[in-house]
Amino acid sequence: MLSFLSGGGSLGALLRAHDWGATPLGPPESWPPSLKTLVGVMLGSQHAMFVGWGRARTLLYNDGYAEILGAKHPAALGAGLMEVWAEIAADLAPLVQEVEAGRSVHMDDIMLVVQRNGYREEAHFAFSYTPIRGEGGVVEGFFCPVMETTRQVLSTRALRDSEALAHQIFDSVTDHAIIVTDVEGRITRWNEGARRTFGWTEDEMLGDTADRLLTPEDLRANRLDAERREVLEQGFSPDEGWHLRSTGEPFWASGEMTPLRDDAGTLVGFVKVLRDRTAQREAERALALSEQSLREAAEAVPGFVWTADAEGAINYSSRRWHEYSGTLPGEVLGRNWAIFVHPDDRATAGARWAESIATGTPYEVEYRLRRADGAYRWWLARAQPMLGEDGAARRWIGVCSDIQEIVEARETLARSREDLEARVAERTRDRDRMWRLSTDIMLVAAFDGRIEAVNPAWTTLLGWSEGELLGHDFLSLVHPDDIEGTREEACRLANGLTTLRFENRYRCKDGGYRWISWTAVPDESFIHAVGRDTQAEKEAAEALRSTEAALRQAQKMEAVGQLTGGLAHDFNNLLTGVIGSLELMQRRLAAGRPEDVGRYVAAATASANRAAALTHRLLAFSRRQPLAPKPVDANELVTSMEELLRRTIGESIRLRIVATEGLWRTLCDPHQLESAVLNLSINARDAMPDGGRLTIETGNARVEPGKDASALDVPPGDYIRILVSDTGTGMDPGTVERAFEPFFTTKPIGQGTGLGLSMVYGFARQSNGHARIVSVAGRGTTVQIYLPRHREDGTEAEEAAPAAASARGTENGEVVLVVEDETVVRDLVVEVLAELGYRALQAADGPAALQILESRARIDLLVTDVGLPGLNGRQLADAARRHRPGLRVLFMTGYAENAAVDAGFLEPGMELITKPFAIEGLAARIRSMIA
Repeated sequence: MLSFLSGGGSLGALLRAHDWGATPLGPPESWPPSLKTLVGVMLGSQHAMFVGWGRARTLLYNDGYAEILGAKHPAALGAGLMEVWAEIAADLAPLVQEVEAGRSVHMDDIMLVVQRNGYREEAHFAFSYTPIRGEGGVVEGFFCPVMETTRQVLSTRALRDSEALAHQIFDSVTDHAIIVTDVEGRITRWNEGARRTFGWTEDEMLGDTADRLLTPEDLRANRLDAERREVLEQGFSPDEGWHLRSTGEPFWASGEMTPLRDDAGTLVGFVKVLRDRTAQREAERALALSEQSLREAAEAVPGFVWTADAEGAINYSSRRWHEYSGTLPGEVLGRNWAIFVHPDDRATAGARWAESIATGTPYEVEYRLRRADGAYRWWLARAQPMLGEDGAARRWIGVCSDIQEIVEARETLARSREDLEARVAERTRDRDRMWRLSTDIMLVAAFDGRIEAVNPAWTTLLGWSEGELLGHDFLSLVHPDDIEGTREEACRLANGLTTLRFENRYRCKDGGYRWISWTAVPDESFIHAVGRDTQAEKEAAEALRSTEAALRQAQKMEAVGQLTGGLAHDFNNLLTGVIGSLELMQRRLAAGRPEDVGRYVAAATASANRAAALTHRLLAFSRRQPLAPKPVDANELVTSMEELLRRTIGESIRLRIVATEGLWRTLCDPHQLESAVLNLSINARDAMPDGGRLTIETGNARVEPGKDASALDVPPGDYIRILVSDTGTGMDPGTVERAFEPFFTTKPIGQGTGLGLSMVYGFARQSNGHARIVSVAGRGTTVQIYLPRHREDGTEAEEAAPAAASARGTENGEVVLVVEDETVVRDLVVEVLAELGYRALQAADGPAALQILESRARIDLLVTDVGLPGLNGRQLADAARRHRPGLRVLFMTGYAENAAVDAGFLEPGMELITKPFAIEGLAARIRSMIA
């Protein structure tokens, strides 16, 4: 009755023993005939198969499918298909639904990520699902023969990757020509190296024969005839001769040809690999000629010259050897020197010779050689190997020098050894005393960094005892930022180079670091180093740099300080003009008398502009940022400083500015030039305590070659000249000579930094100009600044105040977001935008503006103050451009414009306008940016 369960190997036994009554299938006796038939077929097959039966898709399978299940077997027997393959249920569900609908499913290759052995793995299968219908045509289950193709798929993939890699390697070899041919000699592959060597491309050569590459003479010798093919079939064969480039130029190439076989071992072609050896061939020919010259020169060399082959057999010896030894040339050729060496020296000479041949290193040894009369003399033999490309010696060239007298002198010297040892011992004691008493740290270390010896100064200076240091790596004490440089310096020492001065930081026992300046010399085994503590010098240098920076800033602030006495008075006057004019305007308007309003508006505007000019001047002189050079009109610059200079020098000194008409432009930092003029004016004021006259004059100057250029220490050419002259106390010649030195001053302590004139001189030199002093004691001083003429590529248009017409309105409905924390300024800008026809959005700070920018509202231009609470203007612009790339931005700032621009503040699409600004100027700038 259950014959359909017979056989089937181990799965047949499991099927028969399984408790099917506990499954949805029930006992085997009650199974449908179609299921029994499928199970019988499945158990009788060696091919992997399974049956999924019933609504639960209960699994029945054979031995072949058990191998596919892996560790899921035997628990999978009688379980549901989706339960067994839960990790790929989503992949199988559409297939099962298809077969349950009565349609067969066939898959030639499906990739599934299964977990059948405790880990996830890629698996590939070919299978078909066949629906099995019961009574009434209802699908009761499905039958699936399956074959796992994972190994074949992965092998095919690996083969494909390997072939791609091989092609890549083949094409990347550019220093060798690689040519593949079939058995008939027709070219099938042609790499980049072949194209470079011969000049033909692969497309030009494919299908052609390799005979095209050979000269007519070499073609006869290298033709791929039957005889040569038979030789090549046995293995690789050297291949060299004259070849032809695409230009017809012959060249000598050498390499080898190797047979190419398929998997069955059948010859399918040849691989030819070669390189252009023309230069090497010519060099060998030149070498042959030079060897002849060498033989001729060797006869004139004291001692005697010899050459030998790679194994040391002599193939040439000069005439002097034969005169010394009494031998004939034929008695030496092909032999070794050992037959002429004293018996006691042969072992040493032979061992050294064998070592040189094996390693290809130079040979040098002393031994005694027999003379013609049987006596022996000491000789020094030196031989240099001539190496091939593989590093092995190809031949040897040697020279033997008579050192008999040197040996005798050495023996005489050896007899005084005891005296020498005594002197060495005394020097050693002196060294030991210096080692113990030196305040500098001393170190002996191996080249790998291991500390071998330290002197007591290590404990005094760094706190480490000798026991804590010996055997440790000195790099472990070096500051992390200095390790790489210290390692490089140790490598230099390992290569035999001496360290004269090298600085790094070493860790103290208390955790701090000290700067050490090292002097070190290597010997064959160790580094010997002496380190000097330079911590105090470093701290002093750093303090000096800080002092210099502070003094430079102090000089700038000194100029601002000169203004503070009258600054309150000036601003009160200016504010009076503004406030008074505004009050009179209110009264006139209230009284219905607007005819005088224009006059009061002009007065208020003039006072406000003067206040703005003073503010900008203070900003220019108080900031720290260095500014970029630009074309400068020195007349305009000096004239604009007149009010500042008058406030600075006081009422007792008369100021006269002489601006030469037609003055050339120069290229320099305008604010450094302003600082230079101001510093010179302050010096002039201090030199005239009882009053006097200060004259600032500009002019053009031509420096001629020769005496003028030499005196000014500048190249000949056109310069502008700025003269700052006073009628003060003047300077004697010694003071003039030192006046430009940093920190030199004749002022009382606390009243001068000694940096003013040195900074003026440094500015002039950095601008490719010069500064010099002409002074007579008691009669005054003139400082001359020469700056090179700047020749622009074209005429630069002067910046003109934007006309009101340029700020015409718009009819396109553009939207501008205004961000300003000052309500009056924000309302002003919004009013200007409204007059121009723009729609304005406004925010009082960065976070509020950012909410608008992150919305979907249209914004064509962002106008923002730089100094905002919460989020400054530049941070706001960066955040805005992340949401709106390319958004145009107009910054407003009360600081100096160039300070922001030169610090890299502005990016493309960004502009800046400084406060206070004219309404027309703001309107024109907004219009131009949107347009």
